[in-house]
Amino acid sequence: MSGRSGYAPFRDFRTWYESFGESDEGRLPLIVLHGGPGATHQYLEPLRALAENGRRVVFYDQIGCGRSDRPVDPAFYTVQTFVDELNALREHLGLERAHVLGQSWGGMLAMEYALTAPPGLASIVVADSPASIPFWVAEANRLRAELPPDVQRALTEHEAAGTTADPAYQSAVEVFYRRHVCRLDPWPDCFARTAEALSTDGYVYNLMNGPSEFHCIGTIKEWDITARLHEIRTPTLLLSGRYDEATPAIVEGIHRRIPGSEWILFEESSHTPHLEEPAAFNAAVRGFLAGLEARG
Repeated sequence: MSGRSGYAPFRDFRTWYESFGESDEGRLPLIVLHGGPGATHQYLEPLRALAENGRRVVFYDQIGCGRSDRPVDPAFYTVQTFVDELNALREHLGLERAHVLGQSWGGMLAMEYALTAPPGLASIVVADSPASIPFWVAEANRLRAELPPDVQRALTEHEAAGTTADPAYQSAVEVFYRRHVCRLDPWPDCFARTAEALSTDGYVYNLMNGPSEFHCIGTIKEWDITARLHEIRTPTLLLSGRYDEATPAIVEGIHRRIPGSEWILFEESSHTPHLEEPAAFNAAVRGFLAGLEARG
């Protein structure tokens, strides 16, 4: 499936986007928000399949990564910056009404966006996301304690020494990732390309998150919107995996707090059910969006 790409102006910079399909009557566009912060959209490419049934699907590389411009000022990279970027993209593309699907950090951003009650936001799909980085870290440490002792030792020693760029640390991190991020072996090409992009240019990821999924020492380490989740009135679908680093305990807490939210747990998946159980994932998204649109 071929897409149409371009750039949307954002402040003094540009956001790269690619759009697939056209929306039939009654079907609203879907905007897809990738993870990170600072990952690329590539690992979400299989979601192009959502454009096969008469729906426009828009992907973009968030500012600071991929094909978008890359400001170097650390102060530029705030949660509000990415909320503003999404608004700018919608305005540029004329998406007066749209659904938003966010994966991992993208789901965090989708919830932050919904809290601003933007006009025309029809729904959010939050895939594999926390509402609290402190709780995310606590759950990651619980999962980490189940790793082999030598792996745990390598992680702890390199984090304490500040040598997280060491290949031994990266190898230990990969053990965790293959359990709780993507359990497919080998990793799909689209996932591997995003991983490579992060390894070659992880500026935003390291600045905002830290050197790994569970060693969160960046600027969002205290981020927590748990107490505000009840304010989200946008129809919400939560998706996650049984072995997800966004653990069932994390997502169940979000489900209880967002009024009327729906939650689907994929039993054979970790952090990437869109790759690990793609047919079921896509069917869940299609069904949720179609159900909302049928009700008007």
